[in-house]
Amino acid sequence: MKKTLVKNVKWQEAIEYAVLKTKHNLSLHNQKFPHISNDKCYEWGDNEDWIEGFWTGIVWLCYEYSGDEYLRLQANTQIDSFHRRLQAKHALEHHDIGFLYGLSALAGWIVEEDERHKLLALRAADHLLGRWREESGLIQAWGPEDDPENGGRIIIDCLMNLPLLYWASNATGNSRYAEVAVLQAELSRKFLVRGDDSSYHTFYFDQSGNSLRGGTHQGYSDGSTWTRGQAWGIYGFALSYRYTGNIGFLETSKRLAVYFIERIPADGIVYWDFNVPVTGSTNRDSSASAIAACGILELLEHLEPADPLRQRLEDAVMLTMTALAKSSMDMSQENEGLIDHGSYHVRGNYGLDGYMIWGDYYYLEALLRLEKQIPGYWYERDKSEPYHI
Repeated sequence: MKKTLVKNVKWQEAIEYAVLKTKHNLSLHNQKFPHISNDKCYEWGDNEDWIEGFWTGIVWLCYEYSGDEYLRLQANTQIDSFHRRLQAKHALEHHDIGFLYGLSALAGWIVEEDERHKLLALRAADHLLGRWREESGLIQAWGPEDDPENGGRIIIDCLMNLPLLYWASNATGNSRYAEVAVLQAELSRKFLVRGDDSSYHTFYFDQSGNSLRGGTHQGYSDGSTWTRGQAWGIYGFALSYRYTGNIGFLETSKRLAVYFIERIPADGIVYWDFNVPVTGSTNRDSSASAIAACGILELLEHLEPADPLRQRLEDAVMLTMTALAKSSMDMSQENEGLIDHGSYHVRGNYGLDGYMIWGDYYYLEALLRLEKQIPGYWYERDKSEPYHI
């Protein structure tokens, strides 16, 4: 079935189209998870990468919007897979535990208040806390402790894993989770954010915590600004502000956001790096645009109504989300992704100009923020608000 491209797409119509596509993908692939390929499709497989939580998060968002019992059951069955994975400690030697368990188990707790989901999310927070390296004072991004390449390495993505730690402190009364999250956020603010408000993807420290150098893993060069990293920073610092009230985190999120919106192309979708030479074949990254839209929507919640930055940020979100929604609805149901033209690792020649499951998640989260004020699963909600089923 081909969806006709329409002018002035309404968010509700875009959401309903995404729900239909999600149910279609679930019916075809049962309990498999989408993985990235170099083709215009997902490779469906087991729960063993850093990205599976985004798929479960999409299912939860679709359930919250629709109330469809089929979607609730599918999300719960997927959480069983995350339980088995954590129990086996399978492919979890990295910091992306918030991406995995925040959007699956914590989401399940937020939506259903099921104690099993809460306990799984707390166990996942313990696992993430175990990646704190006391001597160097950081959460190690990748690999085992004392890894010669990655033992003292942080990356900007980690800011989006910190909400699991903040939440765990609130849920248990144990301040240690939040203390570590704040230390990591402060370290990131000091070393990953440059003086011109751009950002490094990654930074290296020695075993004693002495700073060595900034660098990149997926950006154009060590000194460039990888757009997805900048987007992680916008959203991550805004969330750290929500949990802590630290005005420094709010100001950093604003700085990163201004840098980002000043470089959005006229058609609304950023390239994969802000410093890459642009030609007719330069890759975009729709996932970076979707993450930034969510981050800016979060940031807007914390700005005063008269803040002079507000209108610029709102205009940037409208430009981005209109472009993403129109593009999404022009794809048929047989196209598995919600948004196209995402990039994973351009320098590594992997995940080029296709579907990125995290891009799909943030696109849908942004739509639901705009239409229903459903903010995703990075923090618990005021239960008096109308977005609970």
